[in-house]
Order: sequence, then structure tokens, then C-alpha cells
Amino acid sequence: MKKGALLSKIYLFLILLFFYAPIVYVCFFSFNDSKSLSHFTGFSLQWYEKMFRDRTIMEAIYYTVIIAIIATVVSTIVGTITAIGMSKSRKLIKESIEQVNNLPMLNPEIVTAIGFMLFFTSLKIELGFMTLLLAHIAFCIPYVILSVMPKLRQLDDNLAEAALDLGCTPLQALTKVIIPQIKPGIVAGALVAFTMSFDDFVISLFTTGPGINNISIYVYSNVKRINPTINALSTIIVVVITIVLVLVNVIPMIKDRRGKKRNEKIMESSIS
Repeated sequence: MKKGALLSKIYLFLILLFFYAPIVYVCFFSFNDSKSLSHFTGFSLQWYEKMFRDRTIMEAIYYTVIIAIIATVVSTIVGTITAIGMSKSRKLIKESIEQVNNLPMLNPEIVTAIGFMLFFTSLKIELGFMTLLLAHIAFCIPYVILSVMPKLRQLDDNLAEAALDLGCTPLQALTKVIIPQIKPGIVAGALVAFTMSFDDFVISLFTTGPGINNISIYVYSNVKRINPTINALSTIIVVVITIVLVLVNVIPMIKDRRGKKRNEKIMESSIS
């Protein structure tokens, strides 16, 4: 048993090393004094300086962040409302919508990208910022629905009716009873939507127009030549995402601990 446990730990370590070693490698060489990606000649921040001075990179970052934020907000609202509506629908309608919702995730991204491009061009819509944003919203909504639906299945069907019986309006029942109960699913769906939008390349490439590039398109256009500013850009993205993930996981833990302490104090005061 001990030998098996040791082998499983070694196997887990190798998997983690395989995933995270390239990230550490890129972050390390983002501080290299030279353009070399194999020999570290000295510590320098010149590539970060060049990155912030490069207008093309800053525009790519701007478009990536603004599209990801708008797509996340819109897809989270639409996806949550759709999931709630599906939970109250008939079985046939619910299953039909679920099958349609799974299509964008089961389809190869290249097929979805070409479909979006043909759709926009057939309507004679000029490819650019708006088409890129609409495409991101469209493919983010299914991920939000998929994240919210399990929480709705766990929800007691009588909660909304009880809230209405106690005097709540339908809007109050939605905002004060249903949404707080499914909040973890909504947050998870929003995080997935933001990640998918921020990271997308194939759909973005087919639905964007001239002068509108996100980070993934910029990196692809520079991948065949040595450009250490990409290492600096990647490092900043890794740091920002790590901070966001830590905050998302730590803040609920702090709130739970504070809630437990308050409950303990209330119990102690009631006993005394």
C-alpha cells in the first residue's frame, strides 16, 4: 500500500510538472536580459518596458479585457435567466433546449467560427469589434447555463412559492430567494465565461475585422519570430489570473469563518 501511495504521488508530481513547468519557464525568461529563450544572461525588466510602450500590444490587451468583461456580464445575465426559465419549463422543452445548448460545446471550434463568419457576412455585417463581441457572448452563454443548472436542480421547488405566499413579488422572489441559493453556480459560470472569452483564438480570428486583435491573435501573429515581450505579457496574465483565483477562493472562506464566529457568539450569548 505504501509503495502504491508513493507511486501515485510521483505520478501526480510528474503531471503537475508537465503542466506548470512551461509556465514557470516563460515567466523566468521574461526577465532575461537578452532575446535568448535558452540561456539566461542576466536579470532585466526591459521586455516589460517595451511591452507597455508597444501600442499594438496595449490595444490587444484593451480589446481582450473589454470584450471578456462585457461578454461575461451579458452571458451571465442571459444564461442565468435562461437556466431559471428552463428549470420551470416542461420536460420536453427543457430537454430540447439542453440539447441545443450542448451543440456549441460539442462542435469543433473551427466549425463554430466558420458558422459565425458566414452568418455575419450573409447579413452584410462588417466584421469588427461588434461581431467579435457578439460571437463571444454567444459561445459563453452555454457555459453559464451548464454551470447554473446543477444548482437549480438542488434547489427546493417550494422555495419560490413560499416566498410568494409570504408577500414577495416575483422579482423579489427571484432576487432575494432563488439567486442567493444558486450564487455559487452563477459565479462559477461567470469565471468560466471570462476564461473562455479571454483565451479564445479560433472564433476570434474568424469574427474579427482589421485593426481589432485580441491577445491570442497577437501572440499567434508573432509566434514564428523571437519576441520576448510575449513572455512578459504571458507572465502578467498568469499573475493576474492567479490573484483573481486566490481572491475568489479566499474571500468566501473568510466570510464563512466570520459567519461561524458570529453564530458561535450568538449561541454563547443566548446560553449565558
